[in-house]
Amino acid sequence: MMNSPTGAARSTEPAPAAHDTAAVTAQALTAVRGERTVLRGLDFTVPSGRITGLLGPSGCGKTTLMRAIVGTQAKVGGTLQVLGRPAGDPTLRSRIGYVTQDPSVYDDLTVRQNLDYFAAVLFPGRALRHDRRTAVERAITDVDLASHADALAGRLSGGQRSRVSLAVALLGTPELLVLDEPTVGLDPVLRRDLWNLFHQIAADRGTTLLVSSHVMDEAERCHRLLLMREGEILAEDTPEALRRRNDTATVEEAFLHLVDAAAARAAHPGAAHPGAGHPRTTHEEPRS
Repeated sequence: MMNSPTGAARSTEPAPAAHDTAAVTAQALTAVRGERTVLRGLDFTVPSGRITGLLGPSGCGKTTLMRAIVGTQAKVGGTLQVLGRPAGDPTLRSRIGYVTQDPSVYDDLTVRQNLDYFAAVLFPGRALRHDRRTAVERAITDVDLASHADALAGRLSGGQRSRVSLAVALLGTPELLVLDEPTVGLDPVLRRDLWNLFHQIAADRGTTLLVSSHVMDEAERCHRLLLMREGEILAEDTPEALRRRNDTATVEEAFLHLVDAAAARAAHPGAAHPGAGHPRTTHEEPRS
């Protein structure tokens, strides 16, 4: 599937099946690590069945936010609902797939053995043997690793190891797939193939994807965007709406414009600044 030729540079259209519900809703969300407040009163939504990009520079709080959503972040305040349940609810474990920045595989096991191991955790017992085999074969095919299924994970390239981690997350056909900078260090061809796979998963399965990145050109591949800086949401909109509202050719230019406007407001809190109003909107992208 990963070698599909589909996928344009910009993807502002939603997945074919329109979903009006939110997979994730946050109100006044905060997170504290040590003495530092990493997330500062965030309000946002992640729509179901679409790809939402979480973009911002390294250190802005993207990983902390994702950890809060999957329920592994301590000292979280405010309200955070995920798939209709409070974040961290035990019933969400089988409904969320989470891929961290570091590949989560065992180097001394083959690709198939890694997937067999994690499938046994998801589908325990002899009665579910067929389900395990089916899930493993599907996941291997999804990430285009059939030719490396019997290779040791420790001998794979960095991009291939990342694909094994993604395959593990896909074993349970999650409703929400959270991907923390999945394309870091990958070559352009593999990045393109991964994004084609992300769109296929959203379109064919109705899966919600939240994908973080600090590479702004990946913003154009998302249906919606959350732009972050220093623990705050600068904007929440479609790529097209962000470009249009900020009168820029790219999302990166729009982001820089919003950063400059925020800095100007911080320096002169009582003054009005052109282009600084309405930093967040809820425009809906065209429905197909």
